Amino acid sequence: MSSVNPRRWWALWVLAAAQFMVIMDTSIIGVALPEMQRDLGFSPGDLQWVFNAYVIAFGGLLLLGGRLSDLLGARRVFTAGWTVLIAGSVVAAAAQSAWVEVLGRAVQGVGGALIAPSAMTLLMILFAHDPKELGKAMALYGAAAPAGGTAGVFLGGVFTQWLSWPWVFIVYVPIGLATLAATGLLPAVAPRRGGVDVLGAATVTAGLALAVFAVVRAPQAGWAAAQTLLELGGAAVLLALFLVIQKTGREPLMPLGIWRVPRLGSANLAMTLLGAAWIPMWYFLNLYLQQVLGYGAFASGAALLPMTGLLMVFMTAITARLLGRFGAKPLIGGGLLVLAAGLLWLSAVEPAGTFAVDVLPASLVAALGMSLAYIPAMMAALSGAPQEQAGLASGIVNTTYQVGSALGLAALTALATTQGADRLGDLPALTNGFSAAFLGAAIVAAAGGIVTLLSMRGETAAGTEQPRAAVSDQAGV
Repeated sequence: MSSVNPRRWWALWVLAAAQFMVIMDTSIIGVALPEMQRDLGFSPGDLQWVFNAYVIAFGGLLLLGGRLSDLLGARRVFTAGWTVLIAGSVVAAAAQSAWVEVLGRAVQGVGGALIAPSAMTLLMILFAHDPKELGKAMALYGAAAPAGGTAGVFLGGVFTQWLSWPWVFIVYVPIGLATLAATGLLPAVAPRRGGVDVLGAATVTAGLALAVFAVVRAPQAGWAAAQTLLELGGAAVLLALFLVIQKTGREPLMPLGIWRVPRLGSANLAMTLLGAAWIPMWYFLNLYLQQVLGYGAFASGAALLPMTGLLMVFMTAITARLLGRFGAKPLIGGGLLVLAAGLLWLSAVEPAGTFAVDVLPASLVAALGMSLAYIPAMMAALSGAPQEQAGLASGIVNTTYQVGSALGLAALTALATTQGADRLGDLPALTNGFSAAFLGAAIVAAAGGIVTLLSMRGETAAGTEQPRAAVSDQAGV
């Protein structure tokens, strides 16, 4: 039996805060995008790379971050990740051109890819002794992710309106330094022997980046154009090469045998589609508030606070109880369907709409669906992973969510653009484009719910099994 860390709840606050900040980094720039576009010269089609540069680096390198966490020790990788994130934040804040801004965002994504899986590993080390405590800890940690995503929109509005857009990056410097100072609360984990699959990390990251690039460029180049087909074909070849490397390599980044873990495949598919529906929702909802309803940066962020409150209440006080009573499958499938209902409602937005009628009720329904599905999907993906692969399992589930976010945003941006979302100042055209994106996201979420209910293996009503992340005594100090 591992010893119980007496500082585990204080350590959990450090990990939850880190998760909050890492995920907030994907959303805090949302409200600031119009100002960044004006100051740095982004075209409407290229503006989304401020988001996608982070997500591609984050999602593409999460598997590597998980592997490094298992090999080098989770606390060391957690510390290194925050150091990299601070450096990327400085570059992004000081950028005077579009390409430097994208570079800074990519460096931030590298830092996030080191932080997220190592934080999950540390959490499981801290609470592996008690399934009930682990459930409570996962509820708080899980709530930090979507809450960070939504709160980022609000804080981005505060910084953009009352200070300037570089402050959405500057804020990470003092918070990062404070987090580094608090890493002494985290358990030290002895490193393990093993190699690092650099070629695997390079191929999967390049494949994902090329796939997103192809989807982003397709509306201008044409979906059937040779350029688009070559880019998509190249992405497919790189991802296939990644799988070959994983099957034949001596120390692969993602041993394919891990997919024999119960519910890992179906849970990660659910996370992919959840990210592909949720992230585009807040992206286009923020644009609708500012570009159609005429909200300022602060008002736009404040308008999404009700979603944050609902997410926090349900994830910390209700979802964990429902998970223990009904298990993961009905919550994941039902949550995705509820999210789809909220998105379908949002697709009815009007050029002369109002927040109270067109945004608030539908966004609360969508947030309810997210709060029901996120933690159960995370728990289902991690529940069967052995301790030596805890970081890998965490890296996979975070990767699928981020990859879904990037591909979903790229695809739905392309859809919205073809329906008029690039015609600034033309309110009917903008609304038509945003409506199309919401409808597309609703279809994605509904498909995720149906597939989950049909494919995920059943479980007892008592909920998911405890993650097999038992640790040695020395890891619990």
